Amino acid sequence: ICMKIIGLKILKKKILNNKKGDILKFISKRDIFFKKFGETYFTEIKKNKTKGWNYHKKNNCIIAVPYGKVNFWFIDGRKTSSSYHKEDKIIIGKKNYKIILLPPKIWFSFKSLTKISIVVNCIDNPHSDKETLKSISIKDYKINNWCLFFHVDIIFNLDYFWINNTDVVGNNV
Repeated sequence: ICMKIIGLKILKKKILNNKKGDILKFISKRDIFFKKFGETYFTEIKKNKTKGWNYHKKNNCIIAVPYGKVNFWFIDGRKTSSSYHKEDKIIIGKKNYKIILLPPKIWFSFKSLTKISIVVNCIDNPHSDKETLKSISIKDYKINNWCLFFHVDIIFNLDYFWINNTDVVGNNV
């Protein structure tokens, strides 16, 4: 799958069908993309609920959806990248089983399309609040339409728009 954001990769992975329950391959030390192990976590998400936006300063993420179906959104936050501000989205799940290779400094958010979905994320270093930004809020975001709304308590060097202490639609901040 060809993505607009440089370095963002989507790889098809094997599902080994078994009458007792399928086996879904995630990562192996032998995978060419695997760098190192820091931490793996699972997050449950309910239908039509959204988690994110998330941003890792240094960690690479390897993400999959072994249960359910999830819509992911990505925005390139790397100022030095030729895909800076580009957006991508993809829907993955058990029936469309793939893994997402997400480099650092890419904003991402995800929404469950089924009653319950489970997202697994393997990062190269143990979680640190100093390494991750999560308190940013991008509301009413429309693909290809840079309507961004940010909390003013976050200072981040992603370009955003403030005019006379109002956001882009005129709300006082």
